[in-house]
Amino acid sequence: MKTITNGSYIKVVEWSAEDGCFIGSAPPLVGPCCHGDNETEVYQQLCDIVQGWVELHHREGAQLPQVSAGKKYSGKFVLRVGSEMHQLLAIRAMQQGISLNHYCSNLLKQTAVSGITPRLPQTAPGVRSDPTHLAEVV
Repeated sequence: MKTITNGSYIKVVEWSAEDGCFIGSAPPLVGPCCHGDNETEVYQQLCDIVQGWVELHHREGAQLPQVSAGKKYSGKFVLRVGSEMHQLLAIRAMQQGISLNHYCSNLLKQTAVSGITPRLPQTAPGVRSDPTHLAEVV
């Protein structure tokens, strides 16, 4: 079995406009755990924190989360949504003349790159918004 080290985990340092500083995390080992005005210093703090967590887990014999650095991704995953959301997304894709897969991929890319939590799209023609249901055909 390969030894898990500090380098086994992806380290993320991102600017937070809300907090006005850089924030570091190392999913899935540790969430937001350090912050500061200097990106390089936050990264170094993060590396030290991850090293500490890995050493602590080894010392206590605790199981570490699955490593994240170097992980290969296939480009496919299954996403389950309610039938109303499925219908709404399909309608939006048809309106743009693209496949549902392409439409959803574009939405995910825009959201992941921007870091902004998305709001539901405006209602498509023939669909009525309802706070108790995501969409309802009229």
